Amino acid sequence: MDSRRSPARLALIAPPALYLFVFLAIPMGLMGLLSFRPALRGGIANFDWTPTLEHYRATFAEGGYTRLLWLSVGVALVVALITTALAYPVAYFLAFRAGRRAPLLLTLLIIPFWTSYLLRLIAWKIILGTNGAINSFFLWTGVIEEPVGLLLYSRTAVVVTLVYVWLPFVALPIYASLLRIDRSVLEAASDLGARPWQRLLRVTLPLSAPGVFAAYLMVFIPTVGEYVSPLLVGGSKGSLYGNIIEIFFGDGINWPRGSAMAMIMLAGVMALVLLIARLVNVRRIVEEP
Repeated sequence: MDSRRSPARLALIAPPALYLFVFLAIPMGLMGLLSFRPALRGGIANFDWTPTLEHYRATFAEGGYTRLLWLSVGVALVVALITTALAYPVAYFLAFRAGRRAPLLLTLLIIPFWTSYLLRLIAWKIILGTNGAINSFFLWTGVIEEPVGLLLYSRTAVVVTLVYVWLPFVALPIYASLLRIDRSVLEAASDLGARPWQRLLRVTLPLSAPGVFAAYLMVFIPTVGEYVSPLLVGGSKGSLYGNIIEIFFGDGINWPRGSAMAMIMLAGVMALVLLIARLVNVRRIVEEP
């Protein structure tokens, strides 16, 4: 019997597959269907309507939405890049330098996940505020004479907050990728005269590339549609594409328009992820001598 179709294997795959189908595939399909409705009259269960592309046309016709989508993509790329760059040294230290302290330090790393996401955002709102910790410190040292209001309610505040939120989460896949590296390979490189920075750039980094790539996408994909952080610490100056979608689903009560904008974002993110995967070509990087 093919092990891939064994009853035990199917029993393990069935629950998560069913979960994804019910709570991901079906809602996405309903959202895609809803995006072609002229309006939401009669409720979701009403099927007496003629499909239209008006919501897609209107979204592209209003250039502000398209620019905001590209801006959100740019912010997500920057957040993912900064977070991955900061998480790699942390993961490297845990994998190669922490020794017996690694479990304790790893626990300390994931402690932020034990607190509410909303509370962590509010904490940064307090830190970056005009009467917050940063302004208070600069006032005390005499660097500034009055509080700086640019720290909060800006896209810079959104980037800083999102980097903080994702940093512990991003370090985990990189850490797991580093643990899978055969230590004998590093020892062989050292015996051949490679210096520490050469071992890092030519051995460790290429072998950990799949984990780095996965971590990068793990931040980039959800950050494109982020709306909670921009709402709390970004304000009107830090709004992103996800905030507009939330308005159409909430205050605007225009679900078909919000669905169309969400599907546009989904298609754009998928195309960009496929392009990044093709350009990076992780398999080629790993297989290079």
